[in-house]
Amino acid sequence: MYTHPKAALIGQQQRFPAIEKISSSHGTTALQLKTIYCTISESCECDFKPDVQGLEWDLYKNLYGQHLAQEIVSEAVVGFLQKDSPDKPLVLSFHGASGTGKTFVSSMLGRYLYGAAMSSPYIHQFIPTLHFPLLDRVQEYQRALKRWVEGNLTACARSIFIFDEMERMPPGVIDVLIPFLGPSHVVFQTNYRKAIYIFISTAGQEVINKLALETRQAGKEREDIQLGDLEASLAQVVFHNKNSGFFQSRIISEKLLTSLVPFLPLSRRHVDRCARRELCQRGACQRRDLVEAVENSLTYTLDNGQFSNTGCKLIPAKVNLFL
Repeated sequence: MYTHPKAALIGQQQRFPAIEKISSSHGTTALQLKTIYCTISESCECDFKPDVQGLEWDLYKNLYGQHLAQEIVSEAVVGFLQKDSPDKPLVLSFHGASGTGKTFVSSMLGRYLYGAAMSSPYIHQFIPTLHFPLLDRVQEYQRALKRWVEGNLTACARSIFIFDEMERMPPGVIDVLIPFLGPSHVVFQTNYRKAIYIFISTAGQEVINKLALETRQAGKEREDIQLGDLEASLAQVVFHNKNSGFFQSRIISEKLLTSLVPFLPLSRRHVDRCARRELCQRGACQRRDLVEAVENSLTYTLDNGQFSNTGCKLIPAKVNLFL
């Protein structure tokens, strides 16, 4: 669910739907009082219902082939939520090829922090091709985005902001977020350090895929790959990528990210697990023939075709085709 109307970002309308709810005729007084309380208090949680145990279980049970993402996201979220007053917001940047689980994990965060996946009014998702489509309107987008973030943080300090397809984001737009991402004290009349920011991008996938291939060719397990093997080179590639919203961004140079999160390319065995899970959800757990049909219908590359070009992204559509 996209809670940010395109019109508000391209300058045709400068209003915040989340704030407008406060002035609706139904329940006006209660909502106004809640908003005032949120503004002056650090304890307002805005329907925030974190289920950390559920998140950790789901990550380890249903996120295939991503030991780095499992560990980094789990530890980062747990560490962040353990603090009543965090030093800074939680800022994670997911990188990897299509279909490796980046959007899947962001949906998990919404589901286990607000119990509503992406439908919560406190989760805000941005798609560059929808919300920031024009390269020559960066300053206009910056102004609108700043107002949107300020308004929604005032309404709920626990807001979650998700920026998808960062490889399509006009460079410079997200730098307007810099004042919100650092370890400053309470500003904009709310404790903005309780917010969570998620960036999702395919930028840097070449570096990640190369290391995964080299690890396999060396006879090592993919689980031997550590964040330290990728972090510096991944940050450099993303920072210098002219086609990325992070191109020469101070968010990277000033180290405002809590962590870069690499998503490794998926092998045939991971695709197999994705297909079996999808079929089980449709009551066809025993159909090994369909698993093989789905697996063989995908394209593979790198190391004699061991890695899926599209990860698990096309699995639901392929199951529809063969079921």
